[in-house]
Amino acid sequence: MLDDLSSWLRLVHIFAFAAWMAAMWYLPRLMIYHTGTEPGSVTSETFKIMERRLLRAIATPAMIGTWIMGLWLATEMGYWTSGWLHTKLLFVLALSACHGVISAHVRRFANDERPKPERWYRILNEVP
Repeated sequence: MLDDLSSWLRLVHIFAFAAWMAAMWYLPRLMIYHTGTEPGSVTSETFKIMERRLLRAIATPAMIGTWIMGLWLATEMGYWTSGWLHTKLLFVLALSACHGVISAHVRRFANDERPKPERWYRILNEVP
């Protein structure tokens, strides 16, 4: 079944993307809960750790893996002239921008700031 390199790359690409999406949906959910805590409280500190670990250990490596495997596959399979790839890249760039916004908010929460109201994070939770 997976007897050639491109099949393995495709599999890693799909797994990395699934992990990235899971983290992108869960981080705003953590921020929803985090906005309801008192800055400096034990609960707030716990959320800071959870957000930082999810971002650094899962979301960012998964994003990098998705990009590397995707670009490698596009090159190996000769997809650069395909119109669908350009559309897909546009959506991946938009998701990468969401990743950047969420990363900035994780940093602000780490400094005990509450940059946006809970409702904003509820909306962000649905965007990716």
